[in-house]
Amino acid sequence: MFVEVLTPDKTLFSGDAEVITLPGVNGSFQILDNHAPMIANLKSGNVEIKSSTQTETYEVKSGLVEVLKNKVVVLV
Repeated sequence: MFVEVLTPDKTLFSGDAEVITLPGVNGSFQILDNHAPMIANLKSGNVEIKSSTQTETYEVKSGLVEVLKNKVVVLV
């Protein structure tokens, strides 16, 4: 799946990933390839993006995630 992590100022991450772990307001959750469409609020915590070769971690204070057509957009 294609993942973008965006702030008002810049793009923190843009690329393919196998799994992304997010700090949801009701608890941490993961998004895998071909996930159903969804929108969710995020709370303070870590966003972890795992690809086949590396793992990226970003600390966020709050945000929103949208999953649509195998693309994940995280606005923080």
